Amino acid sequence: MEFLKKSTGHAIVLEEPPSFETSRPGAVGADLPTLDVPRIEPKSVFKKVRLRKARLPELSEPEIIRHFTRMSTWNYAIDLGIYPLGSCTMKYNPRFNEEIARSGELSDAHPYDPIEWSQGHLRVMWELTEDLKGVTGMPGISLQPAAGAHGELTGLMLVSAYHKAKGRQRKTILTSDTAHGTNPASAALAGFQIVQIATGEDGVIHPDALAAVLNDDVAALMTTNPNTLGIFEKNIQTIANMLHEKDALLYIDGANLNAVLGLSRPGDFGADVIQFNLHKTFSTPHGGGGPGSGPISVSERLLPFLPVPRLEKHGEKFVLVEDAPQSIGRVKAFFGNYGMFIRAWCYIRALGGEGLRAVSENAILNANYMRSQLKDVLYMPINAPTLHEVVFNDRNQRDLNLDTTKIAKRLIDYGMHPMTVHFPLCVKNAIMIEPTETESRSEMDRFVSALKEIIETPGVEQAPTRVFRERVDETKAARELRLTYKFKD
Repeated sequence: MEFLKKSTGHAIVLEEPPSFETSRPGAVGADLPTLDVPRIEPKSVFKKVRLRKARLPELSEPEIIRHFTRMSTWNYAIDLGIYPLGSCTMKYNPRFNEEIARSGELSDAHPYDPIEWSQGHLRVMWELTEDLKGVTGMPGISLQPAAGAHGELTGLMLVSAYHKAKGRQRKTILTSDTAHGTNPASAALAGFQIVQIATGEDGVIHPDALAAVLNDDVAALMTTNPNTLGIFEKNIQTIANMLHEKDALLYIDGANLNAVLGLSRPGDFGADVIQFNLHKTFSTPHGGGGPGSGPISVSERLLPFLPVPRLEKHGEKFVLVEDAPQSIGRVKAFFGNYGMFIRAWCYIRALGGEGLRAVSENAILNANYMRSQLKDVLYMPINAPTLHEVVFNDRNQRDLNLDTTKIAKRLIDYGMHPMTVHFPLCVKNAIMIEPTETESRSEMDRFVSALKEIIETPGVEQAPTRVFRERVDETKAARELRLTYKFKD
């Protein structure tokens, strides 16, 4: 614990007001040369367009650089330490991938370049699609979706198109209570009604629970496998067969794909569509370091409906095909977030098939190490074999006046990002931990030691107290959120 204590000391952190509040009329960060041509008023050119002057803060270059640099020091990142968010797979992004993606030959490409100039770029995309097909065991890929939830929406649009092509309009999407949190939201956005299935005491979906709600109005079941309890759905093959007997489809959320690379392929147990979260599984930047990317993989049933343009290889040439009468159309400008494709392509090429399998094996090993170290401290509501993540709750801490939220807030005082809390919703006061394969035993021990010390000495009621911003009034922040700045005329 001595190292942990030394690592959480105070640093110089300056109060940082919004840049608009420090703006000074006339301050500039760059000088432009005096115009040597006649000035033209915009209104004389754009007569029918209402013009609005951009109202931006006026600051010098050092002021604006310091402003953003100071704010950047407030952020926690995977480069600082463990980021144990369960169901989010926040793992380290190798710098090699970043270096390749930033090379001029790749980053300077323009989406309007002629197809003849872009053969190398299209080869990267084609090889990535082939790799992703191998991961899922499914024949179709679209790289277009821009994020995981966008992939979900695209997949649901394919589901809808499939049923409409059969002359019917099914309105119901089933989800499980251990599915990823965006599933019902994506289904609602796609125009479906949602019916949730409760999992059994062993944390998985049972065929009898599915049978109770499966009817001719069901378009698909959306579930995550492994689910958000970190448990593999042992009945998934039976579930897929039951759905297909009703000509309903099986959607697998790919949020937890990091647990099964090289170990299990969704296509082998009957999945019809799955989205990849390249930022979760294939080490592209996550969150503000994005943009994201959420390609989808589909079964034979959904191939006709995939977005266009579609990338095909004709001999040694790569072409983009638009002729697809049943396609749902384009879901993203150009071809998707190409910079993310490069990073994922590099990651797969660097590891190979055996390396990808080792990723999942090590992720499972790390999660079960965490489980072994915490199972006698925190309460495990479902004591079933887990893969890449493990879910506890605060039942053992109730007598200490210590709950899930207080534990998480207190972790911030130890210089660590808290784990996922209060999710999945099927576990009350859930504490969900996913270390990923990229954490060392020493870093996991540091995290475990902090949790144990917090529980043994509950500490300050209003934690965190050793950071720049102490505990905020979350209710007030939600109800009185300030997103705009009122300019002083």
